[in-house]
Amino acid sequence: MATVAQPCPSWTSGSVPLSKRLTRRRFSGRINTLTRLTPQAALVQAPPSPSAPRDNSSIQVLTLSRANDLQAEARAMARAANASVYNPQLIASMYGSQPVKVVRRTLQIVVALGSFGLKLLLDQRNGVLVKNRRLRASELKNIFTKLGPTFVKLGQGLSTRPDICPPEYLEELSELQDGLPTFPDEEAFACIERELDLSLDSIFSSISPSPIAAASLGQVYKAQLKYSGRLVAVKVQRPAIEEAIGLDFYLIRGLGFFINKYVDIISSDVVALIDEFARRVFQELNYVQEGQNARRFKKLYADKEDICVPDVFWDYTSAKVLTMEWVDGVKLNEQEAIERQGLKVLDLVNTGIQCSLRQLLEYGYFHADPHPGNLLATPEGKLAFLDFGMMSETPEEARSAIIGHVVHLVNRDYEAMARDYYALDFLSPDVDVSPIVPALRDFFDDALNYTVSELNFKTLVDGLGNVLYQFPFNVPAYYALILRSLTVLEGLALYADPNFKVLAASYPYFAKRLLTDPNPYLRDALIELLFQDGRFRWGRLENLLVQGRMDRDFSAKEALQPVLKVLLSPDGEELRTLVIKEAVQVTEAFTLSTISDTYKSVPEFMKTLVFNGNANGPIIMSEVETQNMIELRDQVFRIWGLLQSSNDFDPDLLLPILQVLQQPEARRLGERVMGGITQRLAARFLQQVLRVPTSST
Repeated sequence: MATVAQPCPSWTSGSVPLSKRLTRRRFSGRINTLTRLTPQAALVQAPPSPSAPRDNSSIQVLTLSRANDLQAEARAMARAANASVYNPQLIASMYGSQPVKVVRRTLQIVVALGSFGLKLLLDQRNGVLVKNRRLRASELKNIFTKLGPTFVKLGQGLSTRPDICPPEYLEELSELQDGLPTFPDEEAFACIERELDLSLDSIFSSISPSPIAAASLGQVYKAQLKYSGRLVAVKVQRPAIEEAIGLDFYLIRGLGFFINKYVDIISSDVVALIDEFARRVFQELNYVQEGQNARRFKKLYADKEDICVPDVFWDYTSAKVLTMEWVDGVKLNEQEAIERQGLKVLDLVNTGIQCSLRQLLEYGYFHADPHPGNLLATPEGKLAFLDFGMMSETPEEARSAIIGHVVHLVNRDYEAMARDYYALDFLSPDVDVSPIVPALRDFFDDALNYTVSELNFKTLVDGLGNVLYQFPFNVPAYYALILRSLTVLEGLALYADPNFKVLAASYPYFAKRLLTDPNPYLRDALIELLFQDGRFRWGRLENLLVQGRMDRDFSAKEALQPVLKVLLSPDGEELRTLVIKEAVQVTEAFTLSTISDTYKSVPEFMKTLVFNGNANGPIIMSEVETQNMIELRDQVFRIWGLLQSSNDFDPDLLLPILQVLQQPEARRLGERVMGGITQRLAARFLQQVLRVPTSST
């Protein structure tokens, strides 16, 4: 087991070959050039275009480059071999033998949080606990900032936990800024040399004299590589940060045991939550791991032309130093600066929403620290993601369950929504969901007075958070984090357009997945969405196709084939019965509406001659029935037109369907459909033949 590592040496240690004179004079001329550049910037390297032709020599160069990159990464991993990992038992044994340090830090925390707790107690006794929530939440945010990096991270983590904190605390803590002072530049430069075993002037031709950004765990400098001249950002970890964080989590974990035992209002296992969060923070302290996170994120999501992901310089990266490529950009919450570049905030937000949905529901690997400072708008109009220290993953089962949950929300099926919380790991299997159903109904019946696409996402999250807070939910970290991510994006968009709705922007992705994904859970969800009370909802299908085609990854070749496979499966008898009934109705609608249209085109004098002396029509149908059939036929035509107008439409997309229709079960299905159609048309024909002509007067 790795122990808590020693901090980087200070300038006064005498072990560092770099001098203050070197830092302040040798780089003084070149520093000024860097500091004149835009301070809001990030690291990004767009992937090569996949459509670009490559000859053998370029492929060999690319292969060699990748091999060199892997070797450099291996060397970086070797430098980080002794990076710390979170081990609560090891930390307990370490600080159990340092009572003075423990008592001193305990007093700092107790004084700060004790005064806050006393205020809460007085609020409760005076009956103003709910009234003063916003004020107390703001005070807690300031306390966390003063207590240092661990509590800043803790506050940011709590801002994603609706099962622990009331909505007012979620909002205030989500605005928590690091607000921490920088540490001396001399210590940062010494740390770089120690970690990389190179002198600073052998790595960089210039470096900024002070950090261009500071966070809870480290600070960032802008520099220029000596060997290539490329601009980079160099993130350096705070000295002794591991010891400070280890001590804080040792104390916080002890408080967690106390809460689990004596505080009934919090239903979650607080110690487990603390351990999970501490593991993530310690992972964030390993900058090689962060570099690997960035590489994986880039591989999964930078295939889109509007997404930029930082690239890593492994030869200048270690556990405490991270060197990445630099690109100018503007933080996503700086709307005026974005618009001055000729960009639209809403376009960037939509890009962020689509990428977030892919992270959550497609690959399950996503950015776990979503806030505006980690999202940049580049001058080219791309969205750059930053800071990959904290990442998370969504289990595969949960990805499908979330889409199913949206379907149940659309259908207002609150019993199914409540049962979804088992699949989402919100509730243990022994919890009775029946008391939760009325709470869901009370909130969503009011919220869904609007259509889902018109519903404000923040309102939805706040309302759902209130439900979660009242019942024994244990919200998984991945779910809370992605909700926060989408809420942040909607909040940014609302500044540009008060009518923006994140659910409306998300719906094309959900529609595309429902129409094309062969996952059994999603096939069932699609069938559930399209069929209700034994009727096929053609309007829903048309709407799904309209929305799904808005997603640029929609494929007409894949649309509806999952349902066709289920239809012809051994377990599809119930669905086949519904489809047969609907196919008969559609065929009848096509036939009779066509007859009706033909009849209308016949001259008046022929109508009485051809149609048994009756000019009222060739078929016995009311005007309403005729209109319904015409509308159904036209709707089917529109649906076919939507498929035909898709970018990748090809008549060959029917071939898989024709192959499936050659199966024995498909032939039997066709025979049943034809039998039903024959019976309906025969009945219509007999009704027409036996109709008594109207007598002339």
